[in-house]
Amino acid sequence: MVIGSPRYDAHALRGMAHALFTAAGLEVDKAAAVAEYLVEADLMGHTTHGLALAGWYLQGVADGVVTRSGAPDVTSDRGAAARWDGRRLPGAWLTAQAVTLACDRAVQFGTATVVVANSHHIGCLAAYLSIATDRGYMVSVASSSPSGQQVAPFGGTKGLYTPNPIAYGIPTPGDPILIDISASITTVNMANRLIKAGQTYDHPWLMDKDGTPSQDPQVLKDGGTLLPTGGLDHGQKGYGMALQIEAWTQGLGGYGRVDAPKGTNAAVTVQVHDPAAFGGAEAFLRQTGWLADACHANPPRPGVARVRLPGEAALARKREALERGVALFEGILESLEPHAARLGVPLPTPVA
Repeated sequence: MVIGSPRYDAHALRGMAHALFTAAGLEVDKAAAVAEYLVEADLMGHTTHGLALAGWYLQGVADGVVTRSGAPDVTSDRGAAARWDGRRLPGAWLTAQAVTLACDRAVQFGTATVVVANSHHIGCLAAYLSIATDRGYMVSVASSSPSGQQVAPFGGTKGLYTPNPIAYGIPTPGDPILIDISASITTVNMANRLIKAGQTYDHPWLMDKDGTPSQDPQVLKDGGTLLPTGGLDHGQKGYGMALQIEAWTQGLGGYGRVDAPKGTNAAVTVQVHDPAAFGGAEAFLRQTGWLADACHANPPRPGVARVRLPGEAALARKREALERGVALFEGILESLEPHAARLGVPLPTPVA
């Protein structure tokens, strides 16, 4: 976004997105979930994974890549552990349903895991964490895409897997800690944004096809790859993280790269813990509260105003956006104009 960007009412943005996806043919509850979690990402400032994805999703619906209606096939259910075939239903709806079910099951079992194979893209992982943290539960959401190959294994040069993000929600006596990280330094969506703008990265976070570090996202068009988290120096850390997420999502789901799925595809694993089943909810908050306070009290290094917790800036952006309006990244609303015209849905007007 740029300084002075127009702001839009969050409710109006959700209404627009809901109308677009309903008109495109998604069932009402699916359209509502996609609208909710795309706008939630923009509220938190994760602008590459918010409404910036809406046009791509809408095209996927039009092309038949996204399943418009129905429910996942429950292929295994042991109470505390379940596996779904997502049937390429909207990832936002599937993920929200999975987190909600895991929370409900955690009441009985203390912890619950839901694995979703064959989902469509799920967007911003951090957007789903509050479903659990609002109930006082600790949650993780991991995702990989069996049909993508933009990151090379550490020491290699050919793309093998995707950025493989994972997010954690940790309740505290105050705001929750919201961690959203990936096994690669940057993401495909950010690289595509820079390519479109004719810009490069500030640091060499990619490799060209020969393994030479690069700042130019254009190398991805010619066999280049995203560097793993840790880069050329400590990239074995991101590499190990990626392999764990591949096994945790595609491995547990029993459907992944070996099956060579076509089109946009995601594998998702959700896990929820109820602290009351372990050391107790009060004891849990006592520990996480101390940790949060200790981080905040830590002396900042030069150039840093104060030590923040993961997710703190995102929650502050969300509060500001709800009060003043959402400042969408430049070009996002314009990218939806052809879809809005095709589907007969008006775009919202700025509030400021």
